[in-house]
Amino acid sequence: MRPRRLLRVALAITAGVLLAGAVGQPAFAATYNVKNYGATGNGSTNDSAAIQKAIDAAAAAGGGIVQFPSGTYKSANTIHLKSNITVQLDAGSTVVGSSADAYDPPEPNQWDAYQDYGHSHFHNAMFYGDRLNNIGFTGTGTLDGGGNLITGNPASGEADKIISLTRCDGLVLNDITMRRGGHFAILTNNCNNITSDHLKIFTATDRDAWNIISATNVTITNGDINGNDDAIVFKSDYALGAKLPNGHVRVTDTHASAGCCNALMFGSETCGDFTDYVFERISITGANKSGLGMVSMDGANITDVHYKDITMSGVSSPIMQKIGTRRRCGNSPGVGHISNITYENVTGVGKSSPVYSPTLWGEAGGNQISNVTFTNVHLTLPGGSSAISTGVPSNDPNNYNPNSIGTRPAYGWYVHNATNISFIDSSVDFQSNDNRPAVIANTASNLNFSNFTAERGTGSAYDVGFQSVSGYCVTGQNTTGGALRVNASSSTENCVITPPPGRYEAEDATYSPGVFENTHTGYSGTGYVNSDNVLGAYVQWNVPADAAGPHTLKFRYANGTTADRPMDITVNGTTVATAVSFPPTANWDTWATITVTTALAAGANTVRASATTAGGDPNLDYVDVAIAAPPPTRYEAENAVISQGVVEANHLGFSGTGFVNTDNITGSYVEWTVNATTAGSATLRIAYANGTTASRPAAVSVNGTIVATPSFAATTNWDTWATASVPVTLAAGANTVRVTATTSGGCANLDYLDV
Repeated sequence: MRPRRLLRVALAITAGVLLAGAVGQPAFAATYNVKNYGATGNGSTNDSAAIQKAIDAAAAAGGGIVQFPSGTYKSANTIHLKSNITVQLDAGSTVVGSSADAYDPPEPNQWDAYQDYGHSHFHNAMFYGDRLNNIGFTGTGTLDGGGNLITGNPASGEADKIISLTRCDGLVLNDITMRRGGHFAILTNNCNNITSDHLKIFTATDRDAWNIISATNVTITNGDINGNDDAIVFKSDYALGAKLPNGHVRVTDTHASAGCCNALMFGSETCGDFTDYVFERISITGANKSGLGMVSMDGANITDVHYKDITMSGVSSPIMQKIGTRRRCGNSPGVGHISNITYENVTGVGKSSPVYSPTLWGEAGGNQISNVTFTNVHLTLPGGSSAISTGVPSNDPNNYNPNSIGTRPAYGWYVHNATNISFIDSSVDFQSNDNRPAVIANTASNLNFSNFTAERGTGSAYDVGFQSVSGYCVTGQNTTGGALRVNASSSTENCVITPPPGRYEAEDATYSPGVFENTHTGYSGTGYVNSDNVLGAYVQWNVPADAAGPHTLKFRYANGTTADRPMDITVNGTTVATAVSFPPTANWDTWATITVTTALAAGANTVRASATTAGGDPNLDYVDVAIAAPPPTRYEAENAVISQGVVEANHLGFSGTGFVNTDNITGSYVEWTVNATTAGSATLRIAYANGTTASRPAAVSVNGTIVATPSFAATTNWDTWATASVPVTLAAGANTVRVTATTSGGCANLDYLDV
């Protein structure tokens, strides 16, 4: 038996996301080695026919794993994928494109007029499939167009994409690398229930990396996506003759870059509506157009999109939203909307050329951009301009690019036709002096700049300008230390701001000893509480809860000293967090938040923050209260069903009483019984240790159906843990979750399953 290996599986319910429960493939699938069907892997012989034979054989058996051992497999013909097939690219394997012009020709499409040619035709690809279930590309090998794929409109026999899939359900893209993709490395249209982990795309010499069109239930983690045109782009076109829904998407821990165009983008094709997107921990390192771009050009409503913990550098337009009137979609679309968008903890550094100020551009009337909040968003722009006319710049409503709007009269934010826009604890500055204002808003309503900081140009007439704005409020300062200079034309000020749901202001709470103040800037509501410098000083809120359960308490504070001001947090008289650190902020005008998670009772609750030192409390602004995700339920591997393996405890870091070390044979497994209160989506987060130098691939199945085949790459040693994510759908009641070895190396060690 080999040295022990540990696999931890964290199964976390993902609210609002229904993810792949593929059908048809048995819990243990056979492996079909393409070399057994005539593939040479020598890099010069056309191996397409042999590859197709292996796929057809696996499909005839009800599904399986089509394996590419190390080697270079030239593929001069289109490979037709089948349901219940996983293409496994072993380390050292490459499938490379050909210049023989022998790929399938593009099919006719009666809906050509509604989108670009490349979006309208799908057959002309290295790998193609339509109406398939449960398909995947896994392993550490490579798919490479080889410089032979077309970036423009291909002639018959020419391919313009590596993977082209339409109307599929259940797609896994894990660990593989893709290079030189032509027009698209991946084009998916109306493919739902997509999961991708550690996908790498390098097609910056060609065009788009991944176009995700008309897709629901998508999870992308740990990606490295690099394109020339667009990197990661969400679209909805009319290529399949219908307006189709989009949404329930999560993209996390991913890097993206774009050469000529957009790094993380919505549009331009925007026929169907988009809702429920979360982007977290994204790094963007280049975009000649938008870093974070969002346009509605063809009638789509884009709502409930949330960006958090984003860093950008080398982007021409850090953030852009635009509503256009192109309406290039069937069924006579109207004009779309953009609403309910949040940006939190975002930093962006612009590039020197081209330069586009961050922009929100809506249409008049009922098509304004609405309900957008920027919290802790800090943008550094190139600057370098002299003062220019502050009139509304030109706009081409049929063009979605940042250059469709003329030079903005502000070096920072330009806001046009928008309502209910808030900038909280955010800033703009420049690299070279710029005499334009930092912000100009035109034809807008209910704009809030709270604790906003702007760099002041040496020749700028003012910092923030309002033109025909109904209801604005500005607090903050410019970089000279003075208050922001406001110029208002045909505009009205309104600083009565309705707090968001779940916010409880400190000035409305009970506090002792201390005073209400509003002498420092950047607070919410009407002020804040400055406690006395004594042990035990407190602020206590009355907080209702609709139902008992875990909640997050987010305390906003300022601490302009150089010392920590810790506090105990009590709920209903019981201490739930002791001496919570509230470290110094830059000054008393700089606010930060500390979050505590605890249970609240149904109905009325008292929440108290009390000083634990003679320094007293920091200045307290408010507490935000929200329902927290429930903690996971843990299922230990040593308590599961084990086939061909043993429980051991001689490596570090395991949970419970041990872990499972399976035998080095194909088919060894660990199986848990997992109970779900209701049917719905979940994510299997599989943590493992693999102290060998080779991957240990396994099949992950739920209720007898394989849902993914992660590779479980080598870790540093058997005491070092890593994770792989597998989204699934669970049935109500009992479910079986099994991890089965698919090679003679066996599984990695299994530790626990968190649900």
